[in-house]
Amino acid sequence: MRGNEGGSTMKVMLVNGSPHKNGCTHRALAEVATTLDAHGIESEIFWIGAKPAAGCMACGRCRETGACIFDDAVNEFRARAEQADGFVFGAPVHYAHAASSLMGFMDRLFYSNGKAGAPDVLSFKPAAAIASARRAGTTAALDDMQKFLTISNMPIVSSRYWNMVHGCTPEEVEQDQEGLWTMRQLGRNMAWLLKSLEAGREAGIGLPDREVGSFTSFIR
Repeated sequence: MRGNEGGSTMKVMLVNGSPHKNGCTHRALAEVATTLDAHGIESEIFWIGAKPAAGCMACGRCRETGACIFDDAVNEFRARAEQADGFVFGAPVHYAHAASSLMGFMDRLFYSNGKAGAPDVLSFKPAAAIASARRAGTTAALDDMQKFLTISNMPIVSSRYWNMVHGCTPEEVEQDQEGLWTMRQLGRNMAWLLKSLEAGREAGIGLPDREVGSFTSFIR
């Protein structure tokens, strides 16, 4: 975790996993970002782009080079994420699941993270997921994204309700007053947790130890 050495401002990177740069997902992330800024936390919204995002091919090249073989937004984000203290991953709902472009992005980001001596830019950093939908599928989409966090030693930041907004356009999301309320509370909770972790570091509380265990499967 980067921390706040030398008085530098803590930073949260918010990932816009929608093919629409300024659509509903962006509107939700912007509400979180504005709240973070109001609480002294720097924010950056990172758009993964509108091009198809390939999933992991299990080629293993990242174990040799420390980067994904597809030199695209995944490698760009990883380089910038090293200086981040927390993350928010956002996606629209497509067919009752998180957008496949973000799933491909997260597959390769999380699998290639920390390989071949490259820095681990994710572990022990607080993270959250948000979903945007016209009507349904939001909780399934949240589960899609949060599975990456819970296998990566990342504290999950929650809000007052499940992290979702509803609407077909950013203008309709503006009418989702409870959804935006939930986004603002998420921003406040993220800022509080980051400051609490920083206070812990200043008090001498380090990161937890990592046990070297044994991998098993259901057949041995």
